[in-house]
Amino acid sequence: MSFQERLSTGEFVILAEMNTPKGVDTSPLVSLARRLKGRVDAVTVPDMDNGIMRMSALAGAVILNQQGIEPILHVYCRDRNRMALQGDILTAYALGIQNLVVVDSEDIANCDHQETMPVNDLDELGLIGAIRSLQQGVDLAGLELNGAPKFVVGCTMAQYADEQALERELEATRKKVEGGAEFVVTPAVYDLKLFSSFMDRAESLGVPIIATVFLLKSVGSARYIANTEPASGISEELIRRIRKASDREMECLRLAGETAAALKELAQGVRFVTLGWEHRLPAILDYAGL
Repeated sequence: MSFQERLSTGEFVILAEMNTPKGVDTSPLVSLARRLKGRVDAVTVPDMDNGIMRMSALAGAVILNQQGIEPILHVYCRDRNRMALQGDILTAYALGIQNLVVVDSEDIANCDHQETMPVNDLDELGLIGAIRSLQQGVDLAGLELNGAPKFVVGCTMAQYADEQALERELEATRKKVEGGAEFVVTPAVYDLKLFSSFMDRAESLGVPIIATVFLLKSVGSARYIANTEPASGISEELIRRIRKASDREMECLRLAGETAAALKELAQGVRFVTLGWEHRLPAILDYAGL
């Protein structure tokens, strides 16, 4: 069953996120894809979202497709103008990519190429509109296409710091849905009670909600997120649990798995983000019973 079919029928979807290599050696990507085949429904492929120059996400998505893994291609506005974005989107479809997710990119200040100039010719809503226009057979200049693509298009929600920020983010997301987004990927979930409360309001968006499970790798990473993102939901109890574990690495994997298992009752899917620990995804899936 395809990603689109699972979404439309209300089935729970399991997504993993895999970065492309910083270089041309794609063997680790291929090896991991083979290990995950049959265990995940699709793989999201970031396009230098974390500000590190890598092989393009389009190339990574094509490689995953060749391995029988359905890719979901990240598209965003920081690095390309509207002509390049439209060209890449058409190319993606011609190469067999049928799923897109429009994301907000990292600020260029965090980039590993500090002299890079951001583009931002469109914003997220404008990019969703551009995709919708292409699917209707017309580009942003109003010119007719010779054949139109058809995608499943999603969007992301940004992290919010307080109640007012949540209201703003829900409204911004609602506009993306009205503009054509068919599913929403949430920020990382660390507190299930907070997420349940969030879902009570997010369900009004009327599209599938896919929750993000971010792998905490250590006490230090958990503490850093708790300090820099106070609304993240990382509690002192959670940090103590990792600190007191006899095997902290395995405890972090177990936490991610337990969170994913619980989210099956709250959302229509999960996306695992492991940032360099993609080789640990099978263990996390085991802990989650997925």
